[in-house]
Amino acid sequence: MKTLWQEEWRAELAERLRRVDPETKPRWGRMNAAQMAAHLNDAIRMASGDLAVRSVGTPLRYPPLKQLVIYLAPIPKGVPTARELIARVDRAQWAEESAAFPGLLERFAVRGPSAPMPDHPAFGRMSARAWGVLAYRHADHHLRQFGV
Repeated sequence: MKTLWQEEWRAELAERLRRVDPETKPRWGRMNAAQMAAHLNDAIRMASGDLAVRSVGTPLRYPPLKQLVIYLAPIPKGVPTARELIARVDRAQWAEESAAFPGLLERFAVRGPSAPMPDHPAFGRMSARAWGVLAYRHADHHLRQFGV
Protein backbone atom coordinates (compact mmCIF):
# COMPACT_ATOMS: atom_id res chain seq x y z
CA MET A 1 0.00 0.00 0.00
CA LYS A 2 1.33 3.45 -0.91
CA THR A 3 2.25 5.55 2.10
CA LEU A 4 4.17 8.69 2.98
CA TRP A 5 6.38 6.53 5.19
CA GLN A 6 8.10 5.19 2.06
CA GLU A 7 10.54 7.46 0.24
CA GLU A 8 9.58 6.20 -3.21
CA TRP A 9 5.97 7.34 -2.78
CA ARG A 10 6.97 10.74 -1.35
CA ALA A 11 9.26 11.21 -4.36
CA GLU A 12 6.46 10.20 -6.72
CA LEU A 13 4.08 12.78 -5.22
CA ALA A 14 6.73 15.53 -5.35
CA GLU A 15 7.45 14.71 -9.00
CA ARG A 16 3.75 14.73 -9.88
CA LEU A 17 3.30 18.16 -8.28
CA ARG A 18 6.27 19.44 -10.34
CA ARG A 19 4.39 18.32 -13.46
CA VAL A 20 1.32 20.42 -12.64
CA ASP A 21 0.99 23.43 -14.89
CA PRO A 22 -0.16 26.26 -12.58
CA GLU A 23 -2.58 27.42 -15.30
CA THR A 24 -4.28 24.03 -15.58
CA LYS A 25 -7.98 24.05 -14.80
CA PRO A 26 -9.07 21.35 -12.36
CA ARG A 27 -11.07 18.39 -13.60
CA TRP A 28 -13.46 19.00 -10.70
CA GLY A 29 -13.78 21.42 -7.81
CA ARG A 30 -13.12 25.13 -7.43
CA MET A 31 -9.46 25.33 -6.36
CA ASN A 32 -6.81 26.46 -8.79
CA ALA A 33 -3.38 24.79 -8.79
CA ALA A 34 -1.82 27.18 -6.25
CA GLN A 35 -4.78 26.73 -3.92
CA MET A 36 -4.58 22.96 -4.26
CA ALA A 37 -0.86 23.02 -3.40
CA ALA A 38 -1.53 25.19 -0.32
CA HIS A 39 -4.28 22.78 0.73
CA LEU A 40 -1.93 19.79 0.33
CA ASN A 41 0.79 21.58 2.29
CA ASP A 42 -1.56 22.35 5.14
CA ALA A 43 -2.87 18.77 5.15
CA ILE A 44 0.73 17.54 5.54
CA ARG A 45 1.30 20.11 8.30
CA MET A 46 -1.79 18.72 10.02
CA ALA A 47 -0.53 15.14 9.65
CA SER A 48 2.84 16.23 11.07
CA GLY A 49 1.18 17.83 14.09
CA ASP A 50 2.24 21.34 12.99
CA LEU A 51 -1.27 22.62 12.22
CA ALA A 52 -4.06 22.21 14.73
CA VAL A 53 -7.41 21.38 13.17
CA ARG A 54 -10.70 21.43 15.06
CA SER A 55 -12.35 18.06 15.54
CA VAL A 56 -15.79 17.32 14.10
CA GLY A 57 -17.94 14.45 15.24
CA THR A 58 -18.69 12.03 12.41
CA PRO A 59 -19.44 8.31 12.10
CA LEU A 60 -16.06 8.08 10.32
CA ARG A 61 -14.43 7.86 13.76
CA TYR A 62 -15.64 4.31 14.29
CA PRO A 63 -14.49 0.98 12.85
CA PRO A 64 -15.06 -0.59 10.42
CA LEU A 65 -16.21 2.50 8.49
CA LYS A 66 -13.04 4.34 9.50
CA GLN A 67 -10.74 1.65 8.07
CA LEU A 68 -12.86 1.28 4.94
CA VAL A 69 -12.60 4.99 4.14
CA ILE A 70 -8.91 5.37 5.06
CA TYR A 71 -7.64 2.31 3.22
CA LEU A 72 -10.10 1.36 0.47
CA ALA A 73 -12.91 3.68 -0.54
CA PRO A 74 -12.24 6.25 -3.26
CA ILE A 75 -12.09 9.81 -1.95
CA PRO A 76 -15.29 11.49 -3.15
CA LYS A 77 -15.02 14.61 -5.27
CA GLY A 78 -16.18 17.72 -3.44
CA VAL A 79 -16.10 16.23 0.05
CA PRO A 80 -16.16 18.98 2.72
CA THR A 81 -12.82 19.83 4.30
CA ALA A 82 -11.73 21.39 7.56
CA ARG A 83 -11.68 25.19 7.49
CA GLU A 84 -8.07 25.20 8.65
CA LEU A 85 -7.06 23.28 5.52
CA ILE A 86 -8.46 25.93 3.20
CA ALA A 87 -7.77 29.04 5.30
CA ARG A 88 -4.76 30.12 3.21
CA VAL A 89 -5.93 29.17 -0.26
CA ASP A 90 -6.99 32.67 -1.30
CA ARG A 91 -3.44 33.93 -0.67
CA ALA A 92 -1.66 30.94 -2.24
CA GLN A 93 1.21 31.56 -4.64
CA TRP A 94 2.19 28.64 -6.89
CA ALA A 95 5.98 29.12 -6.66
CA GLU A 96 5.97 29.19 -2.85
CA GLU A 97 3.52 26.36 -2.34
CA SER A 98 5.00 24.02 -4.93
CA ALA A 99 8.52 24.63 -3.60
CA ALA A 100 7.44 23.87 -0.01
CA PHE A 101 5.72 20.55 -0.78
CA PRO A 102 8.75 18.20 -1.00
CA GLY A 103 10.19 19.56 2.25
CA LEU A 104 6.90 19.11 4.07
CA LEU A 105 6.70 15.51 2.85
CA GLU A 106 10.19 14.90 4.26
CA ARG A 107 9.34 16.66 7.53
CA PHE A 108 6.43 14.25 7.95
CA ALA A 109 8.68 11.25 7.28
CA VAL A 110 11.52 12.40 9.55
CA ARG A 111 9.17 12.36 12.53
CA GLY A 112 8.99 8.62 12.05
CA PRO A 113 6.07 6.30 12.62
CA SER A 114 6.89 5.94 16.32
CA ALA A 115 6.28 9.66 16.99
CA PRO A 116 2.98 10.69 18.58
CA MET A 117 0.40 11.26 15.87
CA PRO A 118 -2.23 13.99 15.99
CA ASP A 119 -5.93 13.22 15.91
CA HIS A 120 -7.59 13.65 12.53
CA PRO A 121 -10.54 16.09 12.53
CA ALA A 122 -12.95 13.52 11.02
CA PHE A 123 -11.34 10.15 11.82
CA GLY A 124 -10.13 10.92 15.35
CA ARG A 125 -7.23 8.88 16.71
CA MET A 126 -5.25 7.26 13.92
CA SER A 127 -2.18 5.05 13.79
CA ALA A 128 0.97 6.19 12.04
CA ARG A 129 0.22 3.59 9.36
CA ALA A 130 -3.22 5.09 8.76
CA TRP A 131 -1.80 8.64 8.62
CA GLY A 132 0.81 7.61 6.05
CA VAL A 133 -1.74 5.92 3.82
CA LEU A 134 -4.42 8.59 4.14
CA ALA A 135 -1.96 11.45 3.52
CA TYR A 136 -0.71 9.71 0.38
CA ARG A 137 -4.25 9.01 -0.86
CA HIS A 138 -5.32 12.61 -0.19
CA ALA A 139 -2.40 14.05 -2.17
CA ASP A 140 -2.99 11.53 -4.96
CA HIS A 141 -6.66 12.57 -5.12
CA HIS A 142 -5.78 16.24 -5.63
CA LEU A 143 -2.98 15.57 -8.09
CA ARG A 144 -5.45 13.53 -10.16
CA GLN A 145 -7.75 16.55 -9.93
CA PHE A 146 -5.09 18.39 -11.94
CA GLY A 147 -4.37 15.58 -14.36
CA VAL A 148 -1.10 14.22 -12.97
